[in-house]
Amino acid sequence: WNEPEKTAEAIDAARWMHTGDLATMDADGYLNIVGRIKDMVIPAPGFDPAATLKAVQEEKCTSLYGVPTMFIAELGLPDFADYDLSSLRTGIMAGSPCPVEVMKRVINEMGMAEVTICYGMTETSPVSTQTLADDDLDRRTSTVGTVHPHIEVKVVDPETGLTVPRGEPGEFCTRGYSVMLGYWHEPEKTAEAIDAARWMHTGDLATMDADGYLNIVGRIKDMVIRGGENVYPREIEEFLYTHPDIVDAQVIGVPDERYGEELMAWIQLREGAQEVTAASLKEYCAGKLAHYKVPRYVKIVTEFPMTVTGKVRKVEMREASVSELGLENAASVRTS
Repeated sequence: WNEPEKTAEAIDAARWMHTGDLATMDADGYLNIVGRIKDMVIPAPGFDPAATLKAVQEEKCTSLYGVPTMFIAELGLPDFADYDLSSLRTGIMAGSPCPVEVMKRVINEMGMAEVTICYGMTETSPVSTQTLADDDLDRRTSTVGTVHPHIEVKVVDPETGLTVPRGEPGEFCTRGYSVMLGYWHEPEKTAEAIDAARWMHTGDLATMDADGYLNIVGRIKDMVIRGGENVYPREIEEFLYTHPDIVDAQVIGVPDERYGEELMAWIQLREGAQEVTAASLKEYCAGKLAHYKVPRYVKIVTEFPMTVTGKVRKVEMREASVSELGLENAASVRTS
């Protein structure tokens, strides 16, 4: 908010529906204490998309927080159009990579014209970068914004530790007052995450443009190396969101004796959608994705394995896929 009078009026009547973690709820509470704001935070014992939208409707919430999978579930409700969400104006999507198409739907269909994206982690208290409500639509939907005040960020080559040129992918690192002191009684783990200069190595791959806007490409550990080519699952997931029959998609790497790894897409379909097969998906991707980025395997699911905070467990997906596809032999191949 850039207009003081608008801020005061809006916050005075604010009701926030929050389905995220306790760290962010603590931050909401501090706003009440420090700013003496007459604000109501409505915590939920667990996430239920219908219950969330019902609370927004009944309490006239102006702000809605959540991870992308939560917004996808809300938008996917059969009776979504029946909820009165006209009170919504803003909110935050964070916790995992935010699909561009989902952000656009949240803005257009949920009326959250001032929604922003945050990036951070528990170890960084938790937010390091954020978009602004008055950023242009492209930056608000496709980046995680710019760095917060009094915090430093850089993007480095994971192998050399040297800062990479603007626009090149590398590991996102942050330093400043927000970075934790360390993991409790785990000095070795702390040393792996925080270097001698107090840079927090997040394990996330990012790019930074000329204006300082950051884009999260994916997790280093999620990157797939297929036949010597580095493949970032998020790029493929973003493309799959444009498929008319796909409501959500997660892409993982599975072992392959020939290429080292192959791509597999776990897909949730829209209600009443046409069947999506590996062959039909390959046809949809033809000419739009490089051939080595097209998933070889497709699995249709109704849900993904999740953490309690709504983050997808890709390790579990990979383990299940190796077993279902009979790839144990490929998984046992040792490499240098």
